[in-house]
Amino acid sequence: MDKRKIAGLDIGTTGCKCTVFDETGTDLGNAYAEYPVKRTISGHEVDVSSIMDGVYKVLSDMAERYPDIGGIGVTSFGETFVLTDQAGRPLHTSMLYTDPRGKEECETLVRKLGAKKIAHITGLRPHEMYSISKLMWMKEHQPAIYKEAACIFLIEDYVVYHLTGKRQIDYSLATRTMAFDIVTLSWSREIFEAAGIDMDKMSRPVPTGTDAGLILKKAVLRTGLSPDTHIISVSHDQVAAAVGAGAFDSSVAVDGAGTVECVTPVYDRLPDVDVMYRGYFSIVPYVIPGKYVAYAFSYTGGALIQWCTKTLAKKEMELAKARGISVNEYLEKYPGPTGLLVLPHFAGAATPYMDTGSKGAILGLTADTSVEEIYRACMEGVVYEMYLNIKALEGSGSCFTRMHATGGGARSGEWMQMKADILNLPVTALATADAGTVGCAMLTGIAIGMFKDLKDAANHMVTETKTYRPRPQMHEKYMEIYLRYEKLYQAVRPLV
Repeated sequence: MDKRKIAGLDIGTTGCKCTVFDETGTDLGNAYAEYPVKRTISGHEVDVSSIMDGVYKVLSDMAERYPDIGGIGVTSFGETFVLTDQAGRPLHTSMLYTDPRGKEECETLVRKLGAKKIAHITGLRPHEMYSISKLMWMKEHQPAIYKEAACIFLIEDYVVYHLTGKRQIDYSLATRTMAFDIVTLSWSREIFEAAGIDMDKMSRPVPTGTDAGLILKKAVLRTGLSPDTHIISVSHDQVAAAVGAGAFDSSVAVDGAGTVECVTPVYDRLPDVDVMYRGYFSIVPYVIPGKYVAYAFSYTGGALIQWCTKTLAKKEMELAKARGISVNEYLEKYPGPTGLLVLPHFAGAATPYMDTGSKGAILGLTADTSVEEIYRACMEGVVYEMYLNIKALEGSGSCFTRMHATGGGARSGEWMQMKADILNLPVTALATADAGTVGCAMLTGIAIGMFKDLKDAANHMVTETKTYRPRPQMHEKYMEIYLRYEKLYQAVRPLV
């Protein structure tokens, strides 16, 4: 077996991380660099030059410790693009997916092609968050910059280009433009022509996990990496997380229990587009040819739990500290179900509503309600919301019978058992909190010949810790409350 190290480079909205693994899949450590994000009422932007500076920093840090890195996989957040000159120099600061610009342009595109037609081509219900609408805005409002641009990159292919000189983007990230055909696996000329955007400025779409070749000499000099290091175009971050969770067929879905709560089912064939359209679910080509994944998510998973502890549990934090345990462990002792209803829309509603105006709510409080009770109710609310999403996926072709859980939330046995009970599925917690980086490294290991295939990579790098099985009596109790939860959004929304 190849004895060189492999690395996953995970580029997020506010920072990037490079994690190195050896040939047995052991995590050898990571380096992290932050970069500033600018948010105003009129725009949400990031300077991609500062992203590249962060990339060089984390690569240099890890190259100093491990000069024998044989391959580095690149995964990134989606939607954000940058127009550059021929040398890859950015011509502007980049809009994030939350940036409000592009709404009118998206409506124009829908008028020209029809929302359902766009969904059947791209697997996405039209929304201004996707790149194509914001590219139309750039052409309209910054025509000189658009005219000068030689290339249009998303973040993964921008980084790969700077490290290798190769312009290629993997299928899963290309999907986030809302201009990629998920059946033919190519850019949609029809959408680019309707949008008035030059398709030739885009990078070449390639399968997830494609080797872009050896690192450029100038990048070697800047980072200290070996000139024999291969750079791999991996994927959109959620696809990398599905790989890192060992989800390779339709029997399993991934529960990403991080700041955002995301359920990612795997489909063995193209899902029913009309069912997916109703729930705003994305359809994304997967690493295995012919298979797809979907994203069902809530903006506040772990973020809601963090809000609860920071805002309401100050005294409990001190008591937990005195006992030498975490505040989460201290608060998790309350028996459930609570009977309280928490609508977890504290940062708006994601699927199946996609309603940024929705607000959070806690119903059923009395003078006797404790912080522990509210804490548990917040956990319940997140899981009820995911159950609602799973119900909305019915009829799309999803047929998973178990879940693999990753992220910080997977370390909470109480929460994992609650998920098993409410969802009525076995939930297996995985050892890694960071499945995206693991998936990135797995695909890198395959690309450079360290692992034979996905199964071999998973045997080395995916470790199951414990499986939580549903308890029928608890499921029945939770379902009595869930019947009320189903009506919560419709009841609260008109009031906020």
